[in-house]
Amino acid sequence: MNLRQLEYFVTLADTEHMTKAATLLNTSQPNLSHAMSELEKELGAALFEKVGRNIRLTKYGRFYYSYVATALNEINKGQQELRNLISPDTGQIDFGYIYTMGAELSPSLTRKFLSIPGNEKITFHFSQGNSQTIIKKLRAADIDIALASKINETEDIQYQAIAEQKIVLVVNQDHPLADKKQIHLKETSDFPYIYFNQESGLRPYIDELMALQHLQPEIVCEVEEDHSMLGFIGYDFGIGLMPDIPSISAYPVKKIEILDQREPRLIYLATRKGAPLSPVAQRFYDFCLQQNQLHTI
Repeated sequence: MNLRQLEYFVTLADTEHMTKAATLLNTSQPNLSHAMSELEKELGAALFEKVGRNIRLTKYGRFYYSYVATALNEINKGQQELRNLISPDTGQIDFGYIYTMGAELSPSLTRKFLSIPGNEKITFHFSQGNSQTIIKKLRAADIDIALASKINETEDIQYQAIAEQKIVLVVNQDHPLADKKQIHLKETSDFPYIYFNQESGLRPYIDELMALQHLQPEIVCEVEEDHSMLGFIGYDFGIGLMPDIPSISAYPVKKIEILDQREPRLIYLATRKGAPLSPVAQRFYDFCLQQNQLHTI
């Protein structure tokens, strides 16, 4: 049994006439008759019976028709929905990004893209999380494109640097270091730290930054995302290194510029290596690369 046989069956059942059905299906009457005979043999039941010059469904045919017609209708709906989903003008883009990209870069790229004539009907489905979570979703094809840290173990992911993220030291507004505008990390060695956990894409960068300064900070707690870190710092659990995001100003904390020389903290546009993007996702990916000035965020 194949899809064409089922389409033949439903059309013949609807017309109740072999010649009419063959014309609608753009096939010959003998070909249609043979296809129905083969289907009946496979099912082990007579699906049609003659009534004068016409034919009609048997009771077995009526039973089978209720399932086949529904299945073909769902297949046709699925095909149309898929066309809509991947259409370069009206499709959907599944876009994932790490927490710190939700304040500026992700909405900025999305708004600029949708403002281009012809893109107005394109829709986005957003996913947010830490880099490990976002790359895992990307690998599983739950999202098309991601903004994330570079995870070294994921050789099946293609990374393109798109932005540099400024890292600052954040302390409670009443902390002994709060009066400083700039600082060397060695000056923080006597104070406990709030750290990002091991799932965070920023954790390896901070670990390396501390190692370069030969520091082994006292870590009092680990958090997954930036607002949790700001909350704990606001309640004076410790100090922290984090991206310079706009919402820092909403907490009772002070941010301090880091003077130590270090490698830039890069944010990447990530896709699955070797997996073609849909036309609409490819359009957005190309747009993001065109916007890539490696600006600091």
